[in-house]
Amino acid sequence: MDIAELVADVLNRQAVKVTFFAANERTKQGDGTLGTHWAPWWKARAAEGHEFASHTYDHAYWRADMPGQDGRFRIRPSAGPQAGHDLIWDAKTYCAQLDQATTRLQQMTGKKPLPLFRAPGGKTSVRLLAAAKDCGYAHVGWAPAGFLGDELPSETFSNAALLAKALRDIRSGDILMAHLGIWSRKDPWAPSVLEPLIVGLKAKGFCFQTLREHPRYQQWIANDGR
Repeated sequence: MDIAELVADVLNRQAVKVTFFAANERTKQGDGTLGTHWAPWWKARAAEGHEFASHTYDHAYWRADMPGQDGRFRIRPSAGPQAGHDLIWDAKTYCAQLDQATTRLQQMTGKKPLPLFRAPGGKTSVRLLAAAKDCGYAHVGWAPAGFLGDELPSETFSNAALLAKALRDIRSGDILMAHLGIWSRKDPWAPSVLEPLIVGLKAKGFCFQTLREHPRYQQWIANDGR
């Protein structure tokens, strides 16, 4: 959340609405992304018209499907009390993680999150996606050009190069993905790239919408995840 305030200011200034996917991750300030410290920030974003969705509560990475037909997965959370440990979860446990983030977002924002989720790292399997869909969540990935590179090392992927690539390659309908801060990137992405990217895409004729308006998800959302 190191650049959360900056991101909010840019989005507000540029009149761009986005969909925030949230997990309860460790932050430089406060008690975690979905903790009490940041609750007013999330509520303010809801008032501005942004949308919200689950990123699993403990930022839980899918690692593998377990052998057999009982629908279990090997999962490694990067947050929470079991961070860094490989765990075996069934579909019910994974769905509870999706629900926990959704519930917390609704508590903070007063707005019902979308019936969508983004798997940490974008790592999924056919079995995992089916389990999530059975409990009301469709998965959201990103377009190849929509990977904006903010989690890559700045020593080899400069902000200028990432901006130029995005402006060159992004196409209509692409879903773009960036973070509210990356611990490991030495030259932070958003201060240099976010607003120039939005301005540059607008100059090329693009507009921005939340996932509520995306053709791929409109019907699913309208049917409340069914």
